[in-house]
Amino acid sequence: MTVQELPGAAAYRPTPPPAWKPLTDPAPLLPDPEPYRVLGTDAAADVDPELLLRLYGELVRGRRYNTQATALTKQGRLAVYPSSTGQEACEIAAALVLEERDWLFPSYRDTLAAVARGLDPVEALTLLRGDRHTGYDPREHRIAPLCTPLATQLPHAVGLAHAARLKGDDVVALAMVGDGGTSEGDFHEALNFAAVWRAPVVFLVQNNGFAISVPLAKQTAAPSLAHKAVGYGMPGRLVDGNDAAAVHQVLGEAVARARRGEGPTLVEAVTYRMEAHTNADDATRYRVDSEVEAWRAHDPIRLLERELTGRGLLDEDGIGTVREAAERMAAGLRDQMNADPVLDPMDLFSHVYEEQTEQLREQAARLRVELDAEHGESGAEEGR
Repeated sequence: MTVQELPGAAAYRPTPPPAWKPLTDPAPLLPDPEPYRVLGTDAAADVDPELLLRLYGELVRGRRYNTQATALTKQGRLAVYPSSTGQEACEIAAALVLEERDWLFPSYRDTLAAVARGLDPVEALTLLRGDRHTGYDPREHRIAPLCTPLATQLPHAVGLAHAARLKGDDVVALAMVGDGGTSEGDFHEALNFAAVWRAPVVFLVQNNGFAISVPLAKQTAAPSLAHKAVGYGMPGRLVDGNDAAAVHQVLGEAVARARRGEGPTLVEAVTYRMEAHTNADDATRYRVDSEVEAWRAHDPIRLLERELTGRGLLDEDGIGTVREAAERMAAGLRDQMNADPVLDPMDLFSHVYEEQTEQLREQAARLRVELDAEHGESGAEEGR
């Protein structure tokens, strides 16, 4: 007997009840078919020249920061450094679109965004030197700790943004993640909660082509990472991640939308990681030089410099001034990183709990005895 032959079959309808209908019209949420661009288009004429010059100065400083930090790893002054060379436009734009009261949630590669937001360059490298879990006070700078585990900072950003809205605080959180992080469960959970709660948060995915050695095509079959936003009920935006003006505009619109109470946005910035994943990685094993060279022609500094010089906003003297400022920053970074930090082993027990447990107090007491004994033996050796 078929379904249509069952009693009451005349009233049967194969269509689900009205509850299946979408909560949101998906069409306005879809990203553009091509990454949005500003530089080299008519839209560039509408961008504030002062903003373009500021973006340029920060890009040049950021590139120099990356090269200096990479050199420090070769000198043994840093344990590891994940360079963001080639991705500076994403980093700088993310820092500059936020108000002072907003929060930035960076990944381990986003030291440059933290520095552009005002963090001391040395403090941004403290984690990567291995001195401390983080070298700065997150509350003071409104920058969450640089996050080494992939995508775990995203739910934190959603929680902070949701809490701020419940308290009535005018705060937006901007969370940064790489394309590899979109394959983590935390990414999906964060987007789902953010959309359901309409949390004032912006997700910036820096799609630099590879999750260490894994190309994007082996991570997802979606038309773009920005398309993933539609499944959660938020807009997806696709932008040229090497076009600093375009990234700043798209992120600015997403931050403004979140601040108006209209919910989260997922922004995919298409860029490229020019250097290896870290100094411990050999990128030649999984990509060819011709691919890297093709992206050099789309360098974010070169794109912005061409725009500024073409419009008469920047000349050789101006370029020289910007580069000299970047060199001064690099020299200061070298000097401070070449000084050995003075570390107190007793700090192991600080900031674990607000009130130390009995076990921690016992451990701290044992370490103190050992340190005093070691110091006493050293003093005795010196007196002989």
